[in-house]
Amino acid sequence: MNSRSDSNSPSGAAAWALPALLLLFVGSGCSALVYEIVWFQLLQLVIGSSAISIGVLLGTFMGGMCLGSLGLARVVSTRWHPLRVYGLLELGIGVIGVVLLFAMPLIGRQYTALAGLPIPAVLVRGVICSLCLLPPTILMGATLPAIARWMETTPQGVSRLGFFYGANIAGAVFGCLLAGFYLLRVYDIATATYTAVAINVVVALAALGLAMLAAYRPPTVAKDVGPEDAATEERGRVAWSAYVAIGLSGMAALGAEVVWTRQLSLMLGATVYTFSIILAVFLVGLGIGSTVGAYMSRGRISPRAALGVCQLLLTLAILWTAVMLSKSLPYWPIDPSLSRSPWFAFQLDLLRSAWVVLPAACLWGASFPLALAAAASGGQDPGKLVGGVYAANTLGAIFGAVGFAMLAIGWLGTQTAQQVLVALSAAAALLMFAPLLWQAFTARGGQGDDRFWTGRPATLTLTTAAVAAVAVVALVPPAPPGLIAYGRFLPTYWQEPEYLYVGEGTNASIAVSENLDGVRNFHVSGKVVASSEFADMRLQFMLGHIPALLHEKPKSVLVVGCGAGVTAGTFVLHPGLERIVICEIEPLIPPAAREYFAYENYGVLDDPRVEVVFDDARHFIVTTDEKFDIITSDPIHPWVKGAAALYSKEYFELCKTRLNPGGVVTQWVPLYESNEAAVKSEVATFLEAFPDGTIWSNDQQGEGYDIVLLGQVGRARIDADALQQRLEREDHTAVLESLAEIDLGSAVRLLRTYAGQADDVRQWLADAEINHDRNLRLQYLAGMGVNSYQADAIFNAMTRHCKYPDNLFVSTGTHGQVLKKLFEFSEPQGE
Repeated sequence: MNSRSDSNSPSGAAAWALPALLLLFVGSGCSALVYEIVWFQLLQLVIGSSAISIGVLLGTFMGGMCLGSLGLARVVSTRWHPLRVYGLLELGIGVIGVVLLFAMPLIGRQYTALAGLPIPAVLVRGVICSLCLLPPTILMGATLPAIARWMETTPQGVSRLGFFYGANIAGAVFGCLLAGFYLLRVYDIATATYTAVAINVVVALAALGLAMLAAYRPPTVAKDVGPEDAATEERGRVAWSAYVAIGLSGMAALGAEVVWTRQLSLMLGATVYTFSIILAVFLVGLGIGSTVGAYMSRGRISPRAALGVCQLLLTLAILWTAVMLSKSLPYWPIDPSLSRSPWFAFQLDLLRSAWVVLPAACLWGASFPLALAAAASGGQDPGKLVGGVYAANTLGAIFGAVGFAMLAIGWLGTQTAQQVLVALSAAAALLMFAPLLWQAFTARGGQGDDRFWTGRPATLTLTTAAVAAVAVVALVPPAPPGLIAYGRFLPTYWQEPEYLYVGEGTNASIAVSENLDGVRNFHVSGKVVASSEFADMRLQFMLGHIPALLHEKPKSVLVVGCGAGVTAGTFVLHPGLERIVICEIEPLIPPAAREYFAYENYGVLDDPRVEVVFDDARHFIVTTDEKFDIITSDPIHPWVKGAAALYSKEYFELCKTRLNPGGVVTQWVPLYESNEAAVKSEVATFLEAFPDGTIWSNDQQGEGYDIVLLGQVGRARIDADALQQRLEREDHTAVLESLAEIDLGSAVRLLRTYAGQADDVRQWLADAEINHDRNLRLQYLAGMGVNSYQADAIFNAMTRHCKYPDNLFVSTGTHGQVLKKLFEFSEPQGE
């Protein structure tokens, strides 16, 4: 059997093992991304989807990677065979993956119990994430340092480490697409987890098998020769600057991913597929760059200088992306509704994402192997070298992801955030040039490849870098208001409205616009979510008035999603209401609604009975002990990533636990920008939780537009005559006037919006897929129909068998008889 030579370089059996190891690292990256997507989806159901929750998730995930990369060299001796250590790490990741699949629901229940205690919410979220994510991510972070001990810290060995890093990223690209476009779209989180576990097991067994075939001789690690050695001090300064530079690079890279994902999701539509495409493109760029950087690190080019040049070029690449996202891509003449298939749209989204993201991502990818080469010196423990550089990069990534997600965008806006990215890259470049410039200015000269950077070239480089950084910062443009308002449909608007307000919040970007005809629109993340237009006002009023009138005597209301505040405002008019809670995830929204929609929402946000809670709605419902008479939900469109959690059966069951006896739930379901499979899933899931639920239509000039689902615990009876008497009471005058504004100013007209119940749609729902927490199937179904406009066809198919509900409406009185005749007149005759 061949063994490694005294120089610890791969030879014989070790040499032929390298291609196999690259393939194994592809598998490692694939499984890691599948796990990441699954764990984030599971944990967001528990701790919420707010920026704080996501920041805690990201910080914990990358914190574990950082700890693992640092700890490997300190915990595991160099005497252990690297392939055996790597195989055991992969096995450990797989075991923990299976455990977490079953443990997370139990941990979630513990979190619910802890959330009611007087403990800071961030602390509780951090503890839960640490329990779930730190064990597996520590092992993930240790894999690259473990395998690094199969190499030596020569230029050729460091170059190979760069290729391993690139192979890991290549696997991550495949895992991202596999999970986002297949495993979770077709199956569920259990299948995705088992797939990742299977990959871990195969990789582990292969690594352990290779360890038996390829002998290993522990490297001889050189000892420090003391602080008096000038060469040692110089190597230490260079290594320190490389660590800091790659940390700044990691901060800029993850900060850019956060900022650019926000802007690209406005342009492409914030579906699960969009996020998978953006992440995949970013990872592809990192993989390409790391491969190029690995080649460069073995040549005659100074790795310090090359790393500095990469960071300097990044200032221009960031500017390129900022300009493309603000001045070019939003105005490409593209109408997404013309696409005959979502797969055509995905190709276009891939092209646009690559156009803006790839240049910078490639440069960030090249930085890692160059930083390894810059920090390397002969006789080092390769695991310690890789662990240190990887930890520095990951630590910077933590600050970048968390800082930009939770603070920078909300406080500074995307323009200033991108200017900060430029500054970080310029600082990293200066840091790498600093030792070379110091040699030039002190006339010490350079040695080897660094001689080029002495004297005038070094001075010119410093001057150019400073001027370029200042100029680039000044040239970064702001996000256009039209992009924030209309997103992917901006090119279809020949004349934009007047923008009364534009704001970029921590969780969403919002705008308020006014058309020439005086209609005001409330925009959230690239789409109109509310307006003063008749059809929208009708829907918003129905979500409030219908449950308030069908409840015998409501006193407390929970409104999920503030929007323009119109739905919440309808409850102000109903006598006897004592408490209105509005749950909104974005703090910028209620103030904008107060200022620009006060007339339409009856000044609800200034009403003393109103409390605004800033939280993810599901998280609030899980953690509160309060119960309500009415819960009305008008969240963002179900194709938006994360929104499907507010349409799952488990969510509706949670709502039932927060209802007082006789309580009512209403849920908005859009028929536009959707497809039949998604609407079926929404309706079927709601009726699973509320078998006696009913459907109410908000049509637009007789054609389907959107619907309201209404659920109660137990079957109710609705008396049109009693309802009319209630509307004619003096204390309901304002309610009747409000209904008259949307042409529903009588009991008959209001009840005429009834569009069916479970028996009427049973046949239509025969092939519906129920949206569960374990699969969140709806976001994958709805994401396929984001550019579809089939509302009327969907509505006609849904209501085809709708008939007068004798089991629901009381028809003994005059108004009841009129209502029954109207239904019988409009019922379809035959098929």
